[in-house]
Formats: sequence, C-alpha cells, structure tokens
Amino acid sequence: MEFAKIILCYMLGYVRVTIEGYYIERFINICTNNKILIWNIKREKGGLKIFLNVGLSDYRKLVQVAKKTKCKVKILRKKGVPFLLNRYRKRKIFALFLIIVISLILMSSNYIWNIEIQIEENQEIEGIEEDIQQAGLIIGKAKSKISTSDIIKQIRLKRDDISWIGIELKGTNAIVRIVKANEAPEIIDENDYTNIIADKSGIITKITAQNGTAKVQVGDTVEKGTLLIEGTMSGKYTDIRYVHSIGEIEAKVWYTKCEKVYYNQTQKEYTNKEENKYKIKINNFEINLYKTLSNFEIYDTIEEEKKVKIFSDLYLPISIKKITNKEQKNVEKKYSVEEAKNIGIQKAKQQLDDETKDNGKKVGEVINTNQTEEYIEVNVTYEILEKIGTEEKIQF
Repeated sequence: MEFAKIILCYMLGYVRVTIEGYYIERFINICTNNKILIWNIKREKGGLKIFLNVGLSDYRKLVQVAKKTKCKVKILRKKGVPFLLNRYRKRKIFALFLIIVISLILMSSNYIWNIEIQIEENQEIEGIEEDIQQAGLIIGKAKSKISTSDIIKQIRLKRDDISWIGIELKGTNAIVRIVKANEAPEIIDENDYTNIIADKSGIITKITAQNGTAKVQVGDTVEKGTLLIEGTMSGKYTDIRYVHSIGEIEAKVWYTKCEKVYYNQTQKEYTNKEENKYKIKINNFEINLYKTLSNFEIYDTIEEEKKVKIFSDLYLPISIKKITNKEQKNVEKKYSVEEAKNIGIQKAKQQLDDETKDNGKKVGEVINTNQTEEYIEVNVTYEILEKIGTEEKIQF
C-alpha cells in the first residue's frame, strides 16, 4: 500500500529534493518503472524543475536516474524520525516519547487486535464471524480473559456444520482454524421399505427397476413427486410384498431463462481517472486524512483496510484505510435488434450453464424471441438428459 510505504519512509527518513533538467517526464517515468517511491510532486512554471519527496533507501537510485536523464538533484530538506532524533537527541522529551511508545506497544501486546479465520479449502461458513464474537473472541479483549477451550465448546454446540475447530493465540493475533463438516444426505436403511419418486418434472427416457415395480414407462411425462418405482413386488404364486426399491430412471428435463434487452441503454463506464484518500483507524476511532469531497460527479468507491503489525503476529490497534474513488461516466448505448438479441442469448446461456453444469448432458437447445419497439425478450431453453429418481420411505 502506497500510504503505508510513505509512513515507513517517514519513520526511516526522507528528503525533499529539486530535480532540474530538460527530461523531467522521462525521469518520472523511469522512477515509476523502477518502483522508486516519489510523492508530493510539484512542478515549477516552465516545466524544467520539479520538487518531490523520496525515501532515504531510494535516494541513491534516484540520483542514478537523474544522471541517466541528465538532470540535477539538490536536497532542500531532510525529514523524518531519524533526523528529528538526531536534532533533539539531547532533549529529554524525546527519550520520554520513546519510552511512552515502547510502553504502549508492550501494553497492547496483552490484547487481541486481529482475528484470522482459516477454513479448510477456502470454503465459506455463513455467520461464523458473529458466532466467534458471541462466544467471547473479540478484538480488543485481553488475552488473559480468553478461554479458547470454552469458545470452541460453545461454537461446536451451536453449529453442526463444523467437524473441527481450533484456536491459537500468537502475539496479538488469534488464528481460528476450521474444518467444515460435509453435508450428509438422509441415510435410509437398506432394510427400510422405499419408493422412488421423481424429484424433477420431465419425460422418461429410461427406467430400470432392479427391485420394486416400475409405475411409469418410457415416453411418459412426469411431475415432481410422481411415483416412478413402487416398493412392492408380487409373483405368480406369491402375494404382494414390500421391498427397498432399487432402480435407475433417466429423463429429459427442461430449464429456461428469460432476458429482456432494451435497444437504448444508459451504462456506466470507468474513465482512467481515480483518486485515493486515506483514514487512520485506532481501534474504533477513525481519523480522516482528507476533508474535501470527491472531485468526481459519478464514481465507484473501493475500500481497503490494512492492519499495522510490527512482526508477523504482533498486530497493533491501528489500521490504515485506503479509499479509492474511480470516476465513471454515463454512456448512451444503442443496439440493433440483432446485437440486443445476441446480448440476451449470451446472458441467458451463462445462467443456464451455471445452473445445469452438474446436472447431466445437454441434448437440445431452443431459442425464442419476442420483439417490441423498445426491447427484445429472449427465452433460451436447455434440454438436459439426467437422472431424476430419489428414495422415499413408505409410510404405513
């Protein structure tokens, strides 16, 4: 994050310099390409001289670029903590300030300032953050008052979608590791008497009853809930007896999506302009480092928050928020009938592909359109060959 790097430069020291020459633009481009952080750039009238800040660690690289572009470099001011400490090294106030800072860091190390949730295979568990907080693991709480075993017990009792959970406190970081439980289908005992019913509507293309009696034939249209294989069997010389149905049923199933596309549309498009604003967050208190509103009339806002840490697991109750406003403009789009039709087909097909990717084999596709003066309505239907039977216990 650019702002974090600037803060680091302030801590390690930076210089305010002037760059003078005929190839200023080339100088800036080379610095950017070589990832030399320069900021607060101001140009003097005429364009042959600029003022900028650069960190001490990048200063030598900047001088090399200046030589390459035949520009002159002159240091105007030296700034940052090292220079302040050097200037006032004999003053007691800085020694006191340093002691206070170290003391605050040591005090904050007794609290939790970051909670990191790691779920196996990057799966998602809805509401787990709230449950962890309600169980007692919250940011700003003293580590001495946190019982990881109690928190684990509370969460395990509350949720049945977690097979394992562990909590580790490292520095000021709490690492919560979770293994999600696999969703188990309803287990039906092989000794139970069952029917097989349709879980979807369609036209039967194949039915094989290995155990039980088929109640539909190939070519029959069935609705969801229709009895396909009954859990009964009878012979020429035997009475009807109940069984656990076993069989395979295949059917053609139809899925349809509709999209309406207007010929005249107003769409938002990004320009190449953006502005960055920053906030410093200390626990729940926020400090705005900007006071002006956005210069853009229409824009999209993206927020990023990065917590400050000294070492890998020693977080501080401080975070830096970066607010990026990306300018947008309204663009009037006019589509022909054919263009609008293709857009509608593409959108509908994308939805159908996502919905049916695991269902079976696509064996047919039908596209219908309804055209008006303002829009075209596109209906796309997929014909999918898939298995539709599911077991159901026989209730006596």
